[in-house]
Amino acid sequence: MAEEHTHMNGHNHSHATATMADAAANWLDSLSAEQRDKATYEYMDGERVFWYYPPLNRHGLALRDMDDNQRKLAYAIMESGLTERAYKQAAQIIDLETTLGKVEKDAGIVSFRRDPELYYFTVFGDPRDSENPWAWRVEGHHVSLHYSIWGDKVISTTPFFFGSNPAEVLAGPDKGQRILGDREDLALELVNGLSSEQQRRAVIYPEAPYDILTYNSSRAVFPQEEGLPGSQMNGAQREMMMSIISEYVSTIREDVAQDKMSAIREQGLDDFYFAWGGGMERFSKHYYRIHGGNFVVEYDNRQNEANHIHSVLRDEENDFANDVLREHLLLYHVL
Repeated sequence: MAEEHTHMNGHNHSHATATMADAAANWLDSLSAEQRDKATYEYMDGERVFWYYPPLNRHGLALRDMDDNQRKLAYAIMESGLTERAYKQAAQIIDLETTLGKVEKDAGIVSFRRDPELYYFTVFGDPRDSENPWAWRVEGHHVSLHYSIWGDKVISTTPFFFGSNPAEVLAGPDKGQRILGDREDLALELVNGLSSEQQRRAVIYPEAPYDILTYNSSRAVFPQEEGLPGSQMNGAQREMMMSIISEYVSTIREDVAQDKMSAIREQGLDDFYFAWGGGMERFSKHYYRIHGGNFVVEYDNRQNEANHIHSVLRDEENDFANDVLREHLLLYHVL
């Protein structure tokens, strides 16, 4: 890499990349040849940009196919990319499968088996090779994490998806638990604090869409920003929009997230748009997104009587490190 490129600037993440590389390599070292075969792909394999958040049979190595030690090492990979709070949220989302299974059984709903062991871990490329990019993925129902690393830089941390069903546990020992409650409360507070004129701009859908609009696309694209721009908000409202942005970005481990947060602070929120769909209170179906340039956050709470959250952080240009690979022409190499 003879020259520095835009995405490769910013802080050196050597502590983060070393932690991630060690975690991934330690886990791979613990696997049998057969397990390893399931757990690994080439970095440029098309599998790397396929992602989805419902429960389904996935590629990668599932927790159910690991022994206790391998699971512990797998969780260490996930932990290496997250703040302590986000790691706890991820673990709670995985545990929530047990609650959901019981809720559905009691309601007589037949669906995909709800199983906290159906979370899959995958490594793309070689974490011990500092010359070439490599990546890790953790994915299952309502958790989808994708980190790309190259040398001492984390070159991509998106898409980053967290979901929660139920959004609020309504019965049983965890009654009252709201794993992603802040994503809902901050946005409801912002939209309800807008003047009627501001609300008219912000509300772009009378009803909440059925899901996040970017779904599981490999590239998130909105033709333009819609809704109410930060330039038409007062200081307190902008502060609140910044809190929502931070709620998503600060799931990523601090030494990596600070690059993104300081870039946003520097740019200011004038050209970030807050858009809303649907009701404006809890348990009314609602949707929001924040979009400025390549930065996109999407949130939808419509299913299961508005008690089922999907939320995602995307980078229109650099999800799966596409922009970095394009700059280095790797995207154009024919394999």
